Amino acid sequence: MKKIRFGIVGTGGIAHRFANAIKNVPEAELVAVASRTKENAEKFADEFDIPVRFDSYGKMAKSDTIDAAYIAVPHSGHIGCSCLMMNGGKHVICEKPMAVNTAEAEEMFRCARKNGVLLMEAMWARLVPGTIKMLEIVQSGLLGEILGVEGKFCYTMDEDEMGHHVFKVENGGGSLLDVGVYALNFASWYLGKDVTEINAQSSLYGGVDSHTCVIMKYKSGAIADLSSAILLRKPNEGYIYGTKGYARLPRFYAPQEIELNLGSDETEIIAVPYAGNGFEEQIKHLCECISLGLTESPVNTAEQTLYITKQMDEIRKMTGIVYPQDK
Repeated sequence: MKKIRFGIVGTGGIAHRFANAIKNVPEAELVAVASRTKENAEKFADEFDIPVRFDSYGKMAKSDTIDAAYIAVPHSGHIGCSCLMMNGGKHVICEKPMAVNTAEAEEMFRCARKNGVLLMEAMWARLVPGTIKMLEIVQSGLLGEILGVEGKFCYTMDEDEMGHHVFKVENGGGSLLDVGVYALNFASWYLGKDVTEINAQSSLYGGVDSHTCVIMKYKSGAIADLSSAILLRKPNEGYIYGTKGYARLPRFYAPQEIELNLGSDETEIIAVPYAGNGFEEQIKHLCECISLGLTESPVNTAEQTLYITKQMDEIRKMTGIVYPQDK
């Protein structure tokens, strides 16, 4: 299989994680980086030995150096950078959440269809071995009928990080879009999409949500209890409850360990490590999709991205979280 040539758009922390992961994917090679400044592009490129450096996103989009672009800028820049690359004929993997709202997500998928390229949200957690193994366990019936899911993804920023884009309403900041997106996806993987009722509460901090709790009721009678936070510490763990037993998942969104309890006093622990930092699987998956000529991932589908984005829109309406992009 011909190697897929990648370029990274943005040089922040998440871009570093992608650059480290791609070293471990034989099907891919990192050949370019783009930043708004030459200094940042050169610094990042020197760190990862990247041959081509662009001091503007537009220059990368027009270049024939890359086949695919990874969008690693703040949420508010996802639509602009993604469409710029796709209009330049590049496939795109865009960091989650792919868009600030549903209108943006729909526009991005229209742009992908117009240009005949693949656009995939970088929901890496869906592709790691732990998630795949947990789905197999649930589908096997080992836990019985799944009637409850809990997922908490919460962290707290230091005082010197308060200028981070996660606190900026203009950037689509807040806990829901930053990490709550993982919890919503988690619930949908194991409970499906037959949601009949959503209730939510948020604590606001400067216009963004610092803490959001969501309860969802399903047609089956199942209930999901989800929360996210950026100024609060909670255990980042998840549970999947069935009529025959339950599973506890440390770092639930991308577990490397599954603890099964089937009604006895003993817990079975299943190790499900991922390679490197966990981003390798999504890079490999995107390369396979591109090599097969696909214009949509069969796993991280457009339908899934739009479904979760619409849920986040609904939750924000309930809790009073409004972004400039909504207008």
